[in-house]
Amino acid sequence: MLQIQQNVSLKNFNTFGIEVFARYFVEINHEDELVELFMDPQWFQTERLILGGGSNMLFKTDFDGLVIRVNIRGIEHRISKNEVFVAAGGGEVWNDLVNFCVAREYAGLENLSLIPGSVGASPIQNIGAYGVELKDVFYSCNAFEIATGAIKTFSKHDCRFGYRDSIFKTELKGQYIITSVKFRLSLVPDVKLHYGAIQDELAKRNITSPTIKDVSQVVSHIRVSKLPDPSTIGNAGSFFKNPVISTEEFNKVHTAFPEVVHYPAGDGFTKLAAGWLIEQCGWKGKVVGHTGTWKNQALVLVNHGGATGQEVYSLSSQIIDSVYTKFGVMLEREVNIIG
Repeated sequence: MLQIQQNVSLKNFNTFGIEVFARYFVEINHEDELVELFMDPQWFQTERLILGGGSNMLFKTDFDGLVIRVNIRGIEHRISKNEVFVAAGGGEVWNDLVNFCVAREYAGLENLSLIPGSVGASPIQNIGAYGVELKDVFYSCNAFEIATGAIKTFSKHDCRFGYRDSIFKTELKGQYIITSVKFRLSLVPDVKLHYGAIQDELAKRNITSPTIKDVSQVVSHIRVSKLPDPSTIGNAGSFFKNPVISTEEFNKVHTAFPEVVHYPAGDGFTKLAAGWLIEQCGWKGKVVGHTGTWKNQALVLVNHGGATGQEVYSLSSQIIDSVYTKFGVMLEREVNIIG
């Protein structure tokens, strides 16, 4: 029998550590419980929020509806020649899955080490880091359709992945709950080392022929050195997307600021480093009330203790305005704003 709780604090369920309350709260440990939940028309008509690791959201207010925490666990794998298909429950911790695969030498997830959050949230955001995106290793996902109670399978094509984007953030937002994700990995590693930070750290360690374990350890080291641990200071990792602009726009920025940090982003587009833009505007390590930006990475907004979601949101608005004023580039929030 499902246990529907009332007036539940969400402070421990969001990595910003914002003290807000859910009017109703339920934990789902199996797909069947979703069917049971939505057989009751009350919950079908109530505003809902799907919660995984709570690592990519900012609550501005209490949530006057039903918070559904997906806690479906389990990891299965099947080897076919040099390919490995790994399926994981939506409630699995993302980094636990990465460690599971790296330990067995299943290649593909190593650059995505130490990204906070759950497996079920990973396709929604098309998570990415250090030259790899989820879509590069994604095979399919199973999702519960709230309107019908059916479990549907989505292929990579179905998901319409974009930069930190998918169909689950656009057309199908709020219509499905991802219950499991399947990945296509390899027994033949094709290590991705083109991000300079990875190359530099490997060189420091005198590693010339890195394994996927080496890459995972180096990426984890870099992330820990740059990003604060949510268990000690509230944050949601990168708060803003790296802006992708046209070549014409980039040429204007580059002419005015020749040192701008940038990366190729496909035909006619260039990706700028949002952290660099923010730092140039004087925000790195700045404290504003109970919030601020992280001392080692301006892209990360933090809760120094007691911050409200509105405070964090206001800070992000000030940063967006100052970057636009200086560079003519509009930053977009990567974190989901609730309320």
